[in-house]
Amino acid sequence: MANPFILASAGASAMLRDVARGLSQPQKELSPKYFYDHRGSQLFEQITELPEYYLTRAERAILDAEMPALMRELRPATLVELGAGSAVKTRRILHAMRDAGSARCYVPVDVSASFLAETAARLRGEYPRLRVDPVVADFTERVPLAPSLPRPLLVAFLGSTIGNFDQPAAVRLLRRVRAALGPGDRLLLGADLRKSAARLHAAYNDAAGVTAEFNRNMLRVLNRELGADFDPGAFDHRARYDRAEHRVEMHLVARGAQTVRVPGAGIYKFANGESVRTEISCKYDRPAIDAMCALAGLGVDRWLTDPAGDFALVVVAPRAAGA
Repeated sequence: MANPFILASAGASAMLRDVARGLSQPQKELSPKYFYDHRGSQLFEQITELPEYYLTRAERAILDAEMPALMRELRPATLVELGAGSAVKTRRILHAMRDAGSARCYVPVDVSASFLAETAARLRGEYPRLRVDPVVADFTERVPLAPSLPRPLLVAFLGSTIGNFDQPAAVRLLRRVRAALGPGDRLLLGADLRKSAARLHAAYNDAAGVTAEFNRNMLRVLNRELGADFDPGAFDHRARYDRAEHRVEMHLVARGAQTVRVPGAGIYKFANGESVRTEISCKYDRPAIDAMCALAGLGVDRWLTDPAGDFALVVVAPRAAGA
């Protein structure tokens, strides 16, 4: 699952285009960026604390173990975080930057405007000497970095959010990041590693039902923002692991035949048991990350994992053409 959006940043017309295109596919689908109104962001934060959801704990363990030495080595002046959310994990990087004496600026980039404003206000209180410049933007469309930012940059893309994109889309996104990096800048990329189907099933089908509520929240977002008439209670949450594609897919499955109207986009029929895919979450190994980065003009400098090998934080550097 990704880190967190608000619709004012994407615009209703862009949202309508996304929804019309996605619901017209043979396999209906909706973009996971539409999970994240304020409620969706709160639900995601709850997910990260669930006992089944190992990803956040594993990533935090790497941050705690590795960031002090890494920040002393890299000495980034600016931390740019794509999909910042509440920036809970980010504080581990900011602490290490501050202790290394290099921290000057933090740029959280997120599509959830209200969540981003709350995060920025808290961080200004916690780090009074740090410049905090939040940017409300959809980083899947652009990576808006001001050329005047203090360098070097560290761009953080945590939580295995990269896994929400199939490889062609992930490479396009990484190329946009690559275009914003100078020779001394680095990308810190979170990647969930391949593991048993049973553990993945448990992580995306928690016993408390928080992930199911998070999944259905997307329909409430579409109802509120577009005037759609989805009945969220008439859709069941389903998450399954596709072994061939090495990815978890999250779906909402219609409980009975339904007709849904989305003003400005169309009328969409769901057969009993038909699903709309709301998210993919790709799982990686080292060769897969190396190949994806190479296609984007990037190279892996450092591969950091938790003791159990569940998760990786990858330090990625820009590579010259042909390198």
